[in-house]
Amino acid sequence: MAKYKQRKRNLYENTSDTYAISRSKIDLFINCPRCFYLDRKLGLAQPSMPGWPLNSAVDYLLKQEFDYYRKLQQPHPIMLQYGIDAVPFSHPDLPFWRDDVYHYVGASVVDEQTGFQVQGIIDDVWITPQGELHIVDYKSTSTSSEISLEDEYKRPYKRQMEVYQWIFRKMGFKVSSVGYFVFANALKDRDFFDNKLEFELTILSHHGDDSWVSPTLMEMKTVLDSDTLPEANPDCEYCEYRRLIKEVE
Repeated sequence: MAKYKQRKRNLYENTSDTYAISRSKIDLFINCPRCFYLDRKLGLAQPSMPGWPLNSAVDYLLKQEFDYYRKLQQPHPIMLQYGIDAVPFSHPDLPFWRDDVYHYVGASVVDEQTGFQVQGIIDDVWITPQGELHIVDYKSTSTSSEISLEDEYKRPYKRQMEVYQWIFRKMGFKVSSVGYFVFANALKDRDFFDNKLEFELTILSHHGDDSWVSPTLMEMKTVLDSDTLPEANPDCEYCEYRRLIKEVE
């Protein structure tokens, strides 16, 4: 097992250089400014989580499927089913936005106010006949309940979509406020596994509002420019765990 080490690279310094901030780090800041500061300023990241290979496999296959219709410049049948007047967007930079080259950057733009290079790896983009883009994200789940965006843990999904919309607007594209989540739901109402999982696709729309992104980036920069460790979010499980460990020790 690899030993946990304090990171020495990609630390924030208050200079005129741009600094890479991923969509997930924006979410980290919203969840807990202290954990964000420890990670980006001091190199003490939260313990890593294992990968999700089944989810990655579903993402890959969905991309392959939508790419088929992208080449034809025709809507995927699920888009027709939901009455979405668009086709998968064909653009030479799509492999970079989706990080098919594995540089872990995705679509990115420099925010002039903060100097942050805001990055986000997307799943897909659809385009309407009017040239407006819909940002699309694939999600994998397995539930017998109705697919919904209203669960508490789905709030990061919405923020994720809104950051992507913000990035693409800053890149100069005409972006619809409506984004789409394509949910692949693994069905469990089968008598046998039979060496396969069967999925049902559902599309949910989200009317995004990215007005919070720029102010949040400014707050993040203020925190990083400070030499004072910010207060922890009272609801942060990581900070509460550290506090309890200190008590026991």
